[in-house]
Amino acid sequence: MASWLHVGLGLVLLLLIGTGALTLAGVHAWRPMVTASARAVVQLSVVALALRGVFAQPLSVIAVLAVMFSVVVWTAGRRLRAHRGAMAAVALSCGAGATVTVGIIVGMPVLNRDVRTLVAAAGIVLGGTMTAATLTGRRMNDGMRLRRAEVEAWLAIGATSREAVRDISRTAIFEALVPALDQTRTVGLVTLPGAFVGALLGGVSAATAAKFQIVVLVGLLCAEAITATLLAYLLGAPATLPE
Repeated sequence: MASWLHVGLGLVLLLLIGTGALTLAGVHAWRPMVTASARAVVQLSVVALALRGVFAQPLSVIAVLAVMFSVVVWTAGRRLRAHRGAMAAVALSCGAGATVTVGIIVGMPVLNRDVRTLVAAAGIVLGGTMTAATLTGRRMNDGMRLRRAEVEAWLAIGATSREAVRDISRTAIFEALVPALDQTRTVGLVTLPGAFVGALLGGVSAATAAKFQIVVLVGLLCAEAITATLLAYLLGAPATLPE
């Protein structure tokens, strides 16, 4: 295993190359990259320490899941402030997608029914619902702005606001699922996802790692489909159109 010194030097080199590429392209985004990377280091270090206590005291997993869910809702909700009632809609849609998916994975159980599996599956699935919610809401907002004349034409002939933006909602749902669909289609051919690699590095067999990854990928599709569909419904009858 590489030393922390080598890890640190490698991270710095990767950031320098990444920010340099953006600078050459005239995209001044070095600060978000550095900030995001620094936050990742700090947050993962704290989580690594916290999970030791969680695994020792299983009931504390409730607090961990509550924090995860709160961050998901806050992050996606802030991105969708253009929509009225976005925070509540994100909470409901992400909660529904994660509850159904994690409930099946751990409750049946599809995978092992233990605290480690619950935390791992919930973290991955909640992250997927956050991405799906953000993409769905942003695509809907962009669609209503760019296709405003079309929406107003529907309204002019007597359509309800939900009927007027229905096609925009459907497009937003599909676009939100594209990253998860592409990842699932190309797994093993183009990429080896983190869950699979992590399981291998943890010492399990390749077959066990593959089983975990397959469940995670299909679970993500399920959770993101529920999240995107429900969020599009909740935001799909706007009282006003974005400027």
